[in-house]
Amino acid sequence: MALAVVRNISSARALPTQRDIEDFEQEIVDQFALSMAAANLTDSHIGNARAAIFEFARTLNGPLWTASCDDADRFLTGLRLEGRAHSTRVGKAGMLAYFYDFVISRYQGDIHALTGSVVQQPIDEYNRPSSPVFANVRIPPSDAEVDQLFGQWRTSVSEARKYLPAARNYFAASLWRRLGLRINEARMLDIRDWRPDLGTFGKLHVRHGKGSRGRGPKPRLVPAINGADRLIDWWLTDVRHQFGPDWSHPDAPLLPSERHDELTGHCTRINHSSLRAGLASATELWLPAWAGRLTPHVLRHYCASSLYGDGMDLKALQELLGHEWLSTTTRYIKPRELHLTGEKPQVASSRQEVEGLQRYYQLTA
Repeated sequence: MALAVVRNISSARALPTQRDIEDFEQEIVDQFALSMAAANLTDSHIGNARAAIFEFARTLNGPLWTASCDDADRFLTGLRLEGRAHSTRVGKAGMLAYFYDFVISRYQGDIHALTGSVVQQPIDEYNRPSSPVFANVRIPPSDAEVDQLFGQWRTSVSEARKYLPAARNYFAASLWRRLGLRINEARMLDIRDWRPDLGTFGKLHVRHGKGSRGRGPKPRLVPAINGADRLIDWWLTDVRHQFGPDWSHPDAPLLPSERHDELTGHCTRINHSSLRAGLASATELWLPAWAGRLTPHVLRHYCASSLYGDGMDLKALQELLGHEWLSTTTRYIKPRELHLTGEKPQVASSRQEVEGLQRYYQLTA
């Protein structure tokens, strides 16, 4: 995105006209955008922040530096009355709070010298909406339910009318279940991202991990534990080459669609909606109690809870999931009921799984 050329606002000057006041407001917002660009935030995140600021500004009776908590109360209440999603309101409140922290920290003195106003933080602990993590807690299905779904799904793949997309959808969902990959992280994997030469089980190079606060892709290496190494070997040995001749090309998508690029002849990358639809169809057939509720991200939560229940350390789980903060990882954990009784946690389902987790600790230590 293009940023406007900004003037130095550190030297006091009079604001005699409405146009001068509006220009000064714009300069402050542009300085804020420039600071976010310097912090390597993505263009889309910067654009969303600017849009939230201007949306709030339109509800004010004066310039941005005159906003009060009452103004923020009315703005956030208005968003709720409009039917905006809880996550949307949380996001806008967070962006406004970040903006006013910036203004107070850097330009409080300039604004007071120019206008006589003392900037206050309009977003406080009383009007800021609670995190959607707590508003919409994702409780994953039980081990028995997940085993039932994937067991019947696996059996049905060979009998599917369209074998290739059925196998691909099962493979993608299994990555969400076993390694906790996000849907876009799995979708953006290429053939070259599978590195069987790294570590005991091999590793997936997740190049499009989600960065926090709009900081763009956050790559990481994910060990193929929890049976994922055998799953990937099956996919690459028995299935992937049937999609097209690009199966050995390192830049070809690991999860292809059935369509081919007209110029290269290579498979195009599968889209989000097809993968979501595949999981939804399987859930309706073999786990109907979860129809409409089991999503790729719920399987990510299941993976976290399952591995934690099998004894994985929280720090190792944080690295596996790609979380910046350990507190985020703890919100993914749903302890098994026996943990609440003081009993010892269940061990992994097999000796191989136990050894796999132990090797993972050694690799990430």
